Amino acid sequence: MTAATADDTLRFPIGHYTLPRQPLSADERAAYIQQLMRLPTELRQALDGLNEIQFDTPYRPGGWTVRQVLHHLPDSHLNSYVRFRLALTEDNPTIKPYDEAGWAQLPDVAIVPPDVSLILLDALHARWVVLCSQLTDEQWARTWYHPGMQQTVRLDQALVMYAWHGKHHVAHITSLRQRMGW
Repeated sequence: MTAATADDTLRFPIGHYTLPRQPLSADERAAYIQQLMRLPTELRQALDGLNEIQFDTPYRPGGWTVRQVLHHLPDSHLNSYVRFRLALTEDNPTIKPYDEAGWAQLPDVAIVPPDVSLILLDALHARWVVLCSQLTDEQWARTWYHPGMQQTVRLDQALVMYAWHGKHHVAHITSLRQRMGW
């Protein structure tokens, strides 16, 4: 395995996501909604039993710590939840990107106990799953424009992206635990 390949495996332990070009079926959407629903529990399981030193261990050389990954998930998913609501109430709104790396360095990330972000993720995903479960086919076709990506994103595509995103970061933690024998 080359260094680039090894780094790519550490960065993307479940591989890269691919946005679907065609609209998802109701069954496909239901499966991704289930992934969103399971994320808080899966994250708790991945974090179970970690100590402070382990929380402050990067998941890869030069990567975020477990603590930063944990706090990043509700930050990112809260942004996505707001983007969903904007797309449902506005015509192709231009969303506001944010500096994820900058947010991961803010002082609250080092201070706030893990349970605070886990509780936030629980509540956020409870609302998000209910919202997604009630959308019509027409609503799933609504869009937002991401100026950083210079791309219009359908809500069903965003669902795929954020279901992947949760699994991606849980895999950062679980693969680190496996490599370290935690």
